[in-house]
Amino acid sequence: MKDCQKHFHQYNYLMIKKIKKHRPQQPSKRQFITGIATLPLTLSAFAKKPPLNHRRELSFYHTHTDKNLSLVYHDGESHLEPALQEIYQFLSDFRTGEVHPIDVRLLDALYLLQQKAALETRVENSFEVISAYRSPKTNDLLRKKSNGVAKRSLHMQGKAIDIRLKGVNTKTLRDTAIAMKVGGVGYYRKSDFIHLD
Repeated sequence: MKDCQKHFHQYNYLMIKKIKKHRPQQPSKRQFITGIATLPLTLSAFAKKPPLNHRRELSFYHTHTDKNLSLVYHDGESHLEPALQEIYQFLSDFRTGEVHPIDVRLLDALYLLQQKAALETRVENSFEVISAYRSPKTNDLLRKKSNGVAKRSLHMQGKAIDIRLKGVNTKTLRDTAIAMKVGGVGYYRKSDFIHLD
């Protein structure tokens, strides 16, 4: 009888051990929080973007030159070279006066972001430009003043811009840009602008 009880307890121990071994692990608190944090980025794959098969217009206000620019830069079939030249001039290095082409993919990203924000706020506003093209000379000057300026900044290639959008909370603008996956997005809370490249 004792031998039976002994074998029975050993059998129960082995079965419990086997069940524990194959039991699905519960996610840790850290894993759960991480999952929540990445959820918006996963859902952003379903974010609808305004179509790019019709004319595209952009509106800017430059915070350093106090100038405005609103123009159609794409007619629905191709980019308009005269309009692009105006944009290059407007987004030039305001410190040195140097003009450089701005990547049209960046312009299209701005257009998509402006249209998406307009759909949400029902108001079409201008981008406030803090920094667009930077000459190597200007970039070196800024690097001496701040650790936040990259040595090989995309600003020097006309592939990056620092902006706000009038009437739209900058944090909201950042979240919208991230959700739309229009490019790389940085957020500067104290200076109240986002970086887009």
